[in-house]
Amino acid sequence: MINGFGITGKKFLITGGAGFIGSSLARIISKNNEVIIFDNLHNNALKNTSLTDNPNLRIVTGNVLDYSTLEKSMDPDIEYLIHCAAIAGVDTVLKNPILTLNVNINGVFNIFKAAGKLTRLKRIIDFSTSEIYGKHAENVDEKALNLSISPEELRWSYAISKLSGEAIARTYYIHEKMPTVTIRPFNIFGPNQIGVGAVHNFVTHAIKELPIIINNNGSQVRSWCYIDDLVKGVLLTLENDIAVGQVYNIGNPDNTLTVYELARMIKLISESSSRIEYRETNYPDVELRIPKIDHAYEQLKFEPEINMEEGLKRTIEWYKIKNGVFH
Repeated sequence: MINGFGITGKKFLITGGAGFIGSSLARIISKNNEVIIFDNLHNNALKNTSLTDNPNLRIVTGNVLDYSTLEKSMDPDIEYLIHCAAIAGVDTVLKNPILTLNVNINGVFNIFKAAGKLTRLKRIIDFSTSEIYGKHAENVDEKALNLSISPEELRWSYAISKLSGEAIARTYYIHEKMPTVTIRPFNIFGPNQIGVGAVHNFVTHAIKELPIIINNNGSQVRSWCYIDDLVKGVLLTLENDIAVGQVYNIGNPDNTLTVYELARMIKLISESSSRIEYRETNYPDVELRIPKIDHAYEQLKFEPEINMEEGLKRTIEWYKIKNGVFH
């Protein structure tokens, strides 16, 4: 389905387009469309791709907090805007909670303010997070928010900032008639994931025969979604007008397992002899996170296709090649 993306000859802007998700979207979209990537290149996944040689792609270096540069990057003929730029990752958020709130709230305000001047805009996609569902989220649908997150714990700064971003997007949709869509991704993994993520950390350690470090006791339950399935879900929101004004969980509930089981599976597939070690964290962890994706299926016919074993095989193979590791 991804290779059959139906929008052609249009102009896109992807903020955070040099990151894992943004570059994965750019890879497909730029085949038949012009793409502007706006990114500070702090986490630059583009360097591991051939995208920089694509004549359909242009990179503008900038920060979403810099409104002037952001506004200048928005060519008047842009019709699709995908906002991926954010501060994410528990460790990063704990070290930089003020920056997290600033980028993930004021950055969204800047995006919508600047995009309000685009007269041809057909879609603006805002990336939220499954973190907003809190510590215990079993088969949660898009309306299942119980706000168990608390500003007393800095660990939730990210979720709070992303929920605020959702409120901004919703307000611009209602009051400014902007064609918004909100995406809540659930534990995305795959090749070229840089910087954060359990799969990234476990795989890079496993192929180098380093200890695989699990937070707490490893009983935390997650549903993992391969990057191609997330990309497919986002592209469906671009192609279908019914998506305007909607919020979608994008994940794969069939790929549900504990963090310990994930580590064991990565060890097995990568043929690693790495030890599994445990560390206690001093912040609240998410005990359970499984999405309900009926809304995306009913409106967009979104169905994830890549099972956990296949996704990990593809991911591990990519990291082995990148790191020059061969068993």
